[in-house]
Amino acid sequence: MIHAHAPIRRAPAAIFAVLVLALLLPGLATATQKGHGHRGHVAKVHKHHSHGQGKHGKRHRHHRGKHHGHHDRHHGHGHGHGRGHDGHPGRGDDVDVMTRNLYLGANLTPAITAPSLEAFVAANGKILREVTENEFPTRAEGLADEIIAKKPDLVGLQEVALWRTAPPSLAPLQAGPSATTVRYDYLQELLAELNEGNGKGGKGKPRYEVVVVQEEFDLEAPADENGQPDDGPAAQGIANAEINGRLTMRDVILARSDAGVHTWNEQGGNFTLPNLLPVEILNVTIPIKRGWTATDARVRGSGPFRFVNTHLEAFDPATLVPSFRARQAGELVAPGGPATSDLPVILVGDLNSDDDTVAPGDRQAYEALIAAGMVERSTDVPLSCCIESSLLAVGKGGSEADFDHQVDHVMTRDPDEVTLESSAVTGIQPVNGFWNSDHAGIFSALELDD
Repeated sequence: MIHAHAPIRRAPAAIFAVLVLALLLPGLATATQKGHGHRGHVAKVHKHHSHGQGKHGKRHRHHRGKHHGHHDRHHGHGHGHGRGHDGHPGRGDDVDVMTRNLYLGANLTPAITAPSLEAFVAANGKILREVTENEFPTRAEGLADEIIAKKPDLVGLQEVALWRTAPPSLAPLQAGPSATTVRYDYLQELLAELNEGNGKGGKGKPRYEVVVVQEEFDLEAPADENGQPDDGPAAQGIANAEINGRLTMRDVILARSDAGVHTWNEQGGNFTLPNLLPVEILNVTIPIKRGWTATDARVRGSGPFRFVNTHLEAFDPATLVPSFRARQAGELVAPGGPATSDLPVILVGDLNSDDDTVAPGDRQAYEALIAAGMVERSTDVPLSCCIESSLLAVGKGGSEADFDHQVDHVMTRDPDEVTLESSAVTGIQPVNGFWNSDHAGIFSALELDD
């Protein structure tokens, strides 16, 4: 998520330190939820291909190569939809999908480098302040505008954070999180923006409704958010902590209402224990929960298909083969896995992996999917990952030039039945004074053969 891609990949011990802190720090779960730099994203590779450079030096790949089949018709390069939706449902065999990482919103460096419990509490407070400064209510407006403009039938969301608070205490680090006072509920705030003027209090049905929610990480720790000394429980060794912050991570699928979208067999789950990255803290080994959401669906007159949304592990030792990320990808496509079905399968999500824009060690998950017969069904022109500043406000360090690799994808296991009509990248430009997320969004208009 932030910069320093290469140093993270050269320092496995530093990665382990991040993972340890992830279980102590609510905002530090950001590290396990991204895939670039010291907020957790995979290392990127800067390369120059014969297709030429974009205006910011990005490598534009007009075709994905031999792995991706010959069924893609054309790409809607840049930000355009490529099909000109006018608000009507569309043809029966057309299915529009989107993947969108919402971004949790904090810089982990102060916590990673904290030399003491006191410094750790201070770093937690800084993370909570950054989450506030990144103004999800404002960003939700831009995210909703992206989705409404493209009108995807199904949307896979990652990093759908629920931030809660409680009085300061070290107890949740041992007994588990317990804070209940909601500060930010990213799902409800996004839905409110998506459905403004529709549904309750408005006219007609909501534009988008929740299909399935899957909880992942759930972490809580004390923080010095107000910067005031000696206003916390000194007896616990956290004299400066006046609050606890709790982060619950979620992956979500949304469906468009009043567009002939029908869903059934909704499911969600965490990857099995052997495929979860283990972290040892206080002599206890704790697995980092990640998972997937899925539903069977039919869009207007299309045949039925399987829609799967996932967010794969971001932190793996560079030399680990297979990586936990690759094991999770393998679990998706294993017999009986969520991306294995008698129906055509459409997979979306933040894979924290690619075939050629990330460091070799970070390619394993994507390669595992390709080996299982998955092919790409989205564009990478422009590339869609990621703002390298922890603060997303304009003028706080982020730049469009930061989008120089790819970890978000739309794929299918049935290339003869699921073809690409057009694809677009959303959210490259800031709106309302913020980038909507550190990731851009990926939209694909697909055609399902009868």
